[in-house]
Amino acid sequence: MQVSRFLYRMWYYFRIGYSTYLTFLLGFATTLVTVYYLAIENMPSLKAVFNHFLPFALLTILIGVPLSVFVGWIHMKGSGLWMSEVDISVEANPYLYKMYPGYWQEAFTPLYLELLRGMRVMLEKEKMLTKDDKERIENLEEKVRKLIEGGYVGTPRTRIKL
Repeated sequence: MQVSRFLYRMWYYFRIGYSTYLTFLLGFATTLVTVYYLAIENMPSLKAVFNHFLPFALLTILIGVPLSVFVGWIHMKGSGLWMSEVDISVEANPYLYKMYPGYWQEAFTPLYLELLRGMRVMLEKEKMLTKDDKERIENLEEKVRKLIEGGYVGTPRTRIKL
């Protein structure tokens, strides 16, 4: 594996681990502590309701977790925001124009190529293949062969040069 590819992968893993797990937990705890000790401690009416940190934290978790789940569900199911995120991910995904590595590249796609070639041979033998049909099949064979070899088909979106 190339050094730059390895570094990009480590950078990605770092961002996911840090932002999804470490920062999330730290941010959640920091918010609870900050709200309690800066807001509730200085407001006598709220201090009477939450005289200790633990009841405040428990109530916040009991309300905040279901509320967060509901807001996440709305984000995923009830708004156009998630579709926009997926659209952007799809546009940036190089595998829409390239073969997935692994069993697709090693087994399934070569099988499809052989089936296509066999079908072409049978149709030619039976004289059922028109010139247009033959050109279309040969074009497909070329695209599948290119994918198996690790190349691209179609026109992937290019990155903006900064």
